[in-house]
Amino acid sequence: MNKNFSDNESLYRAVYPPEVSHMFWKDENHISSAVFLDKKGVSVERGNFRLDENVVLEMKKFFIGKIVAITAGICHEVNAKVLYKPTKRSVYHSEIHGGEKQIVLTPSQRHFLAANSRLLESEA
Repeated sequence: MNKNFSDNESLYRAVYPPEVSHMFWKDENHISSAVFLDKKGVSVERGNFRLDENVVLEMKKFFIGKIVAITAGICHEVNAKVLYKPTKRSVYHSEIHGGEKQIVLTPSQRHFLAANSRLLESEA
């Protein structure tokens, strides 16, 4: 798989449901910026142009909660770096970093990503 991300490629993140961790939710339909705070890099599954439904089905095998999606282009708009980092669990595993030399996303990057994420109907 190519290590480059086109602007219209989707990235998916599992989010604990509100009843497990309310810190990730503004309300039942809107995530908070805390979803994109991780000192090791924000773990995501790259879409590689698969259907949302197929990605959610695959993610259900490993994660609980709801799935949100953004595009790599949204990340690029705030100069966040999307890195392809496959693991033993997933050939699609990737990470979002704050920039070339910065792992943690800034508060404004996190807010922008949260505001531009779409909540998928299916739960993992």
